Amino acid sequence: MQLLFPSDPFNKSVADEAYVEEFEAARAIGLACSLFSFEDFEAGEFKPRPVLPTDREVLYRGWMLTPEGYSRLHEAVLAKGGALKTNPMQYRRCHYLPEWYSLCEGFTPETVFAPRDADFVAVLAGKEWPAYFVKDYVKSLTTQRGSVAATPQEVGEVVSLIEQYRGMVEGGVCIRRFEHLLPDTEERYFVFNGQAHAREGSAPPLVHELAARIESPFFSVDLVSSESTGLRLIELGDGQVSDRKKWPAERFASMLHGG
Repeated sequence: MQLLFPSDPFNKSVADEAYVEEFEAARAIGLACSLFSFEDFEAGEFKPRPVLPTDREVLYRGWMLTPEGYSRLHEAVLAKGGALKTNPMQYRRCHYLPEWYSLCEGFTPETVFAPRDADFVAVLAGKEWPAYFVKDYVKSLTTQRGSVAATPQEVGEVVSLIEQYRGMVEGGVCIRRFEHLLPDTEERYFVFNGQAHAREGSAPPLVHELAARIESPFFSVDLVSSESTGLRLIELGDGQVSDRKKWPAERFASMLHGG
């Protein structure tokens, strides 16, 4: 397997600052790594260094891409003789909440989906939830205002702020039933090649259950403890573009190496 990282925007011979620790940890345990200029790729040029070996599986570790952007990267890697470990359909499945929701419905807050221009009050008719957590298909609002709407009438306000601060609403709007989750209990797990991994110790049974349900070679699982129902799934993500969060770079690299 060959890892593919973005290079520093001003020095294409070194990894981007956000990934340099992970890049060095991977190389230290013998994982082959290549760099490419993300800026050049977005401009239509893809030149990984070292070049990708022919017929070798490639694992991307870099900036988040839309499904369309990931498909372009997939084609670019194929043109160089490699093959991304995660195909575009698998990427979309874990990247967009509506794609994985039906497979995980019993483990995650109830959610309705709507287009950006929907009448959110009408969409939520009959949903007498304690509050409404609002995000697009990928991310929530991280400003001081936060993503929680007290009433259906406030949902449009949150959506407008997502659009303002992120520049777009990606995919559409997800409105989730607000649940009382315990603070400081969020933990990120990874599933790699069907095996559940924790940064320390063993992953809980729920992660193993999700590993059996989600058809993807590499994805992240975010769990939080609930006041009343135990562990709850709050997010799934493609592992290639998921932050390590609390994971040490060495532990993360060991997982990719098979440890």
